[in-house]
Amino acid sequence: MAREAASGKRRGRRRGDGGTRDAIAEAARRLFGGGGYDRVTLRAIAAEAGVDPALVLHYFGSKERLFLSVAGLPVPPQEVLARLAEGDRASAGLRLTRFVLDRLADPRERARITAVVRAAVSEPAAAKLMREQLTLELMLPLAEALGSEDAALRANLAGSQVVGLIMARYVVGIEPLASAPAETVAAAVAPTLQRYLAEPLD
Repeated sequence: MAREAASGKRRGRRRGDGGTRDAIAEAARRLFGGGGYDRVTLRAIAAEAGVDPALVLHYFGSKERLFLSVAGLPVPPQEVLARLAEGDRASAGLRLTRFVLDRLADPRERARITAVVRAAVSEPAAAKLMREQLTLELMLPLAEALGSEDAALRANLAGSQVVGLIMARYVVGIEPLASAPAETVAAAVAPTLQRYLAEPLD
């Protein structure tokens, strides 16, 4: 009891079951976003959340399931698709670019998205998550909604551009791209995404 008071962290359940689960998820989101999948342990997540490590397993079952629950797209793919598919076909690339940059401007969402990109390099579950959510549930339906031929190839190309941008600007931090204004980046990247999604590829 004295040791818990001295450390400033309580162990075990906190703020009810919902509060405990939320605290674990928030701690996992911060740590995965900063350190990637491989370097983050369940014990570290429990310490960050101020709970017993057994509670992490109680609520999420495994590190992989915890990661998948906190690192997916912040907005349901169907909702994103509805926004991106509306409007002029000729500006689809710009809408997609601005959407990506707007999401990454929010520190919480940036941590979530970069965690997936970092982990996808070495963790099959993260790679599968990125393929399913980014390509199959977002890019492919978008290319199909725009009426483009070779939709699967276009989805792969657009996804590769988005992942490359996230990696270079937010994970590796290549300058001057990392600190360039969002509008400058959007103006440069949008034509490429437009070509991948809706223009002739040859």
